[in-house]
Amino acid sequence: MTVFHRNETREPLPDTLKGGVVAIGNFDGVHRGHQSVLTRALEIARERGIPALVLTFEPHPRTIFKPEQPVFRLTPAPLRARLLEALGFNAVIEYPFDRAFSQRSADEFVHSILIDWLHASEVVTGFDFHFGHDRQGGPAFLMNAGSHNGFGVTLIDAFRDENTEVISSSRIRTLLAEGDVAQAAGLLGYRFTVEAPVIGGEKLGRTLGFPTANMQLPSEISLRSGIYAVRFRTADGVIRDAVASYGRRPTVTDNGAPLLETFVFDFSGDLYGQVCSVSFFGYLRPELKFDGLDPLVAQIRKDEEEARALLAGVQPLSDLDRVIAFD
Repeated sequence: MTVFHRNETREPLPDTLKGGVVAIGNFDGVHRGHQSVLTRALEIARERGIPALVLTFEPHPRTIFKPEQPVFRLTPAPLRARLLEALGFNAVIEYPFDRAFSQRSADEFVHSILIDWLHASEVVTGFDFHFGHDRQGGPAFLMNAGSHNGFGVTLIDAFRDENTEVISSSRIRTLLAEGDVAQAAGLLGYRFTVEAPVIGGEKLGRTLGFPTANMQLPSEISLRSGIYAVRFRTADGVIRDAVASYGRRPTVTDNGAPLLETFVFDFSGDLYGQVCSVSFFGYLRPELKFDGLDPLVAQIRKDEEEARALLAGVQPLSDLDRVIAFD
């Protein structure tokens, strides 16, 4: 799958991707609500034998309008692209979003992007999608533009879970802040996953017999501190069961910077510098301060045993979950 970073040079779209079905949205999380839009776009593309594309925006618009309140991105752009590829899309267009772009009219958005550049034959988006300066473009505007310019418009209603509650990225963020990764996975349709380079640490875990792969996650992530049963994917795609600690390591030090430390079961090797991913399956306990290293080691052994037991019986939630956390 190709990822396009559209800019003012108006890099031409390959002819093989023109005239396709375009799903539009931020799709942060690519959760089950988003998937209802994305799946319909894929269905239409397959029915007509034309390409399926995603048009999204980078950075997240809230980052531009409220820079003092960074957005907890459930799926940063590289991970989102991997998920969209796994779903079956031919290309992702990551359109640069800045204040100048936000001032463009809805009509300009339709003509310069959807018609002149993408040559869209069908646009699929959520029922509440708005675009253009002052959000002047909405569903009615888009449908009218489509009827006058020769492209179809399919609007998808809000997707609700089994309890008839709307699935949203903000709802998933709240669950993750509470450590409820299991319920978050139910809304995402796959296990919540982070990815980052493995960095050097104090090597205390190695001294204690539990070497860890350490990752510095973005500061805006609001994941509850604690111990988790996880799966760890190395840069070469090998997945192993593991137990991870996220927090400030109160027994050893408290430097104010949360760190994700993952003890990968039955593994020895050098992971430094590799961009690896961690998928969260279950919350085991909160982060605790122990009276010395011996009780800490004893608790780590219990955490390992509990994580192994939890992970031994897990099954994929979906084909997407299988790609992310199993295959």
